[in-house]
Parts: sequence; C-alpha cells; structure tokens
Amino acid sequence: TVEQLHHEVHQLEQQAASIAATDDTILRLKSEYRELAEKITAARATSAKQLAMAVTENMQNLGMKGGKFSIELIAQDHGSFASSGNENVRFAVSTNPNQPSGPMASVASGGELSRLSLAIQVVCAHIAQVPSIIFDEVDVGIGGKVAERVGSLLRTLGQSVQILCITHLPQVAANGNNQLNVTKASDSDSSVKIQNLDDQQRVMEIARMLAGATITARTTEHAKEMLAQSST
Repeated sequence: TVEQLHHEVHQLEQQAASIAATDDTILRLKSEYRELAEKITAARATSAKQLAMAVTENMQNLGMKGGKFSIELIAQDHGSFASSGNENVRFAVSTNPNQPSGPMASVASGGELSRLSLAIQVVCAHIAQVPSIIFDEVDVGIGGKVAERVGSLLRTLGQSVQILCITHLPQVAANGNNQLNVTKASDSDSSVKIQNLDDQQRVMEIARMLAGATITARTTEHAKEMLAQSST
C-alpha cells in the first residue's frame, strides 16, 4: 500500500541520516586520534633521548662500561590506527664497547637484563607505579666495586619501592634493610625454608658469604663494618 511505501521510504531516509552521522563521527575521531598521536610522538621523542642518556650513564657503573642504551621509535603504517599511537617502541642495547646495538631481549644476558632493569628503575623511581620489584641474578658476572655500586643503587631504589633481591654477593646483601636466608629442604627438591635473620645472624651470614665455611674474627668484623657502612 501507499502507506507502507511511505513508511519504508521514511525508514530508508533515517538509515541514510544515521550512516551520514556515523561517517561524520568516524572522521572526527580519526582527526582527534591523529592529533593526540602526534603529541605522543613528540613527547616520546623528547623523553626517549633523556631516558636513554640517563640509563647509559648508569650502565657505566654496573659492569657494562662502554655500553649504550637506546630507544627506537619504529613508525607504523601511516593509515593505521593502533592503541600504541604512530609508532612502536623498542629498547635496544650494546653492553660492550664497539658492539652493535640490538634488541635488549636478544642481546643482553640474564644478569645484564637485571642490571639494565635496575638502571631503568633507578632513573624512573620518582614516577614508579609498582609497589614491589624482584631482582634475580642481578649480581651475575660482577664483583668488587661494581657489586658495591649495585648494592648502593638497590638501597637507593628501596627508598621508593619495596625491593626483593636474590643475591650471593655480600656487597649486595649488606645493603638490604633486612636479610632472609633461603635454603632448600633436605628431604625435598621442591620446598624451601626461609628464615628472617636477626642482627647477629645477619653478621654471621654476611661473614659466611665473605669467607665460606671458615669464619674468623677478622671476617666477622668485616661483615659488621659492611653492614654499618650500608646503613649510613
């Protein structure tokens, strides 16, 4: 009937108006996206240089002298729309002098990754959003002054967030506010025992890490000195 035809025409007109309104919304949102993405790109370019320089500076004291940290902004297809903006971000690193830079995940060893993470966390401590950070193997392949520097940085970082560090080095362990002794249960391969050490036990454990099985009076005094120095 004529009435039905009028009704169908009205529906088609409404659908056309809805499609036009949707197209206008899409165009507006695309424009807003591009504007915001360009602002993020500019902020990333500035912050990437600052962060890379600061992390590279910290690397020099963490057993990676001559190493370099860089941040690559990899542009995406200009016509694409992604939650990450106009580019993807990739961390690249060279851990030795004259070594080609490459993706951090494939270039750095486990211990180097831990120390790189430490360097990044120290730089970003003032804006950190995580309550706790766990470091494992942060002391692999280091000792002496580098170990002391790692311990000092961990203690500094611990002023902003809770740090849990698994270590076998007395220079690192002595910088903790508290020490926990972790041992495997003698009758099981899958369970461990954790003991919170008191002041005397802390001294003896640091002394054991220094001297091994035979602990002397001199080693004990050295352990006390290390704990005292780290608390100042």
